[in-house]
Amino acid sequence: MVDVFASVAWGKWFPLLKLLLVFISAFCGNVVAELTDGQNEHLKREHSLVKPYHGVGSSSMPLWDFGGSTMLTSQYIRLTPDERSKEGSIWNRAPCYLKDWELHVQFKIHGQGKKNLHGDGFAVWYTKDRLVHGPVFGSKDNFHGLAVFVDTYPNDEVTDRIFPYISVMVNNGSIPYDHSKDGRTAELAGCSVEVRNKDYDTFLAIRYSKGRLTLMTDTEDKNEWRDCVDISGVRLPTGYYFGASAATGDLSDNHDIISMKLYQLMVEYTPEEENIDWTKIEPSVSLLKSPKDNIDDPTGNFRSGPLTGWKVFLLLLCALLGIIVCAVVGAVVFQKRQERNKHFY
Repeated sequence: MVDVFASVAWGKWFPLLKLLLVFISAFCGNVVAELTDGQNEHLKREHSLVKPYHGVGSSSMPLWDFGGSTMLTSQYIRLTPDERSKEGSIWNRAPCYLKDWELHVQFKIHGQGKKNLHGDGFAVWYTKDRLVHGPVFGSKDNFHGLAVFVDTYPNDEVTDRIFPYISVMVNNGSIPYDHSKDGRTAELAGCSVEVRNKDYDTFLAIRYSKGRLTLMTDTEDKNEWRDCVDISGVRLPTGYYFGASAATGDLSDNHDIISMKLYQLMVEYTPEEENIDWTKIEPSVSLLKSPKDNIDDPTGNFRSGPLTGWKVFLLLLCALLGIIVCAVVGAVVFQKRQERNKHFY
């Protein structure tokens, strides 16, 4: 009798579960398509840096300026050589007025240093000021805009995260970058990724759309993106500049940029949103808590940030499935007890 009832109960709930599974598949498919669908992306050449480079052997190139130790070759742009105390940067001359974009950076970090005897790393910028040398991976501190740091050396002796480490920071000019803590007091999120001395191409993708900032990496020669950071509630203005910079200290590495490709994302906005002056927006992030209140994750995975739509959906779905399972099990147990009680009459 229990088996019969279980079969009936399963037959009753199976269509609902099947519908939920179909919805999950469609939902997940849409998420993947959003991150990988090249049909909705358009390369913006005025903001892209690709081979063959123009201006090899000179101190400038069309639409790009570079300074410090940066050296332009036919195969790569070397921000720093594998020498101590070097700084270099390259910046796009054209301000970007796209509200939604995705930047793909092909890079290479390599050198003679072994274990932790290398440094310091490089940064990718989307900021108000350009070509300003400073102490943050060769560029300006207290910047306005977005920075993505690829940090290869742990300055904090008590750190429990694994390096190299990629982190994200959004700044309105009021927050300094603390090198002694590897920037963790201002970090929004990050992940550990091995990027040094690879014999194959390594990539970083930075995507900003409708207030959602996503970072992905391709560093394992598998031609697929790996999630690193996903943050909602990010506000970035238009009219800022893209750039990259690197620095070495007592330890060093070659920091090479192979390409920077910027794609426009085709996103629909309401008339009210279209009327906003996006150049006047203050860089900010709406988090559940301040970055300095983050609890470090030894694995180097995403550590904080608001629940995004898909996370809320998954939580609700798990709760619903849990309720359904409990209801089915409870019904089966109840039926079994009813059958036992009949023997006492």
